[in-house]
Amino acid sequence: MGDNGAVGTRILYVEDDERIRGSVKLALEDEGWVVDEAGTGEEAILSFDRTPADVVLIDIMLPGIDGFEVCRSIRRTSDVPIIMVTARADTHDVVAGLEAGADDYMTKPLQPKELSARIRALLRRVRPGTTANPRLRFGELEVVPQEGVVTSDGEEVHLTKTEFRLLVELASHPGKVFSREDLLEKVWGHGVFGDGRLVDVHIRRLRTKVEPDPAHPRHVVTVRGLGYKLQP
Repeated sequence: MGDNGAVGTRILYVEDDERIRGSVKLALEDEGWVVDEAGTGEEAILSFDRTPADVVLIDIMLPGIDGFEVCRSIRRTSDVPIIMVTARADTHDVVAGLEAGADDYMTKPLQPKELSARIRALLRRVRPGTTANPRLRFGELEVVPQEGVVTSDGEEVHLTKTEFRLLVELASHPGKVFSREDLLEKVWGHGVFGDGRLVDVHIRRLRTKVEPDPAHPRHVVTVRGLGYKLQP
């Protein structure tokens, strides 16, 4: 069993190919995770309703309800970390999966060690001491890192765990420009060769939730050619 704090952490793995599902399940269990499996999107939604998982791993190409719809369905009620699995990294599937609410993606064939590392990164809490200030205020927007709370004009804003970590990273250093590589490393734990689309889609998702006019952001702004910053 891996020394990764995985014990008792439940993963729902959604994959219609029984052979792949079986071998990945065994490998993940070897790493210390508890694995529930589902062969269809319908099964996955029922399973998650019955026994919510800590992380959901969804293959995009499923018979019946596809992976995008499973992701959207889970997102309606939960901020659980979701990893989409795709056959190719260079297709619109990646962006569509992220826009459906996934936190990260991986391509087949899955490598269990890398998959475990991605799962651990998604389960990380916002680091205590990320900021000395318990409350970060930017006009109508307030972020309370230790409590996991964001409000806009006093109304609570519901973010996924990854969106929240991204916002806290930016808000803890107002005015500082973060490159995509900086954010991939700090928020996702990816190395220098991570996929910048993860950052771009999450920034878009974040803006739809915290900006009064997402098309003309006031707080989470793009610094052309460099990256993103939180405008104080």
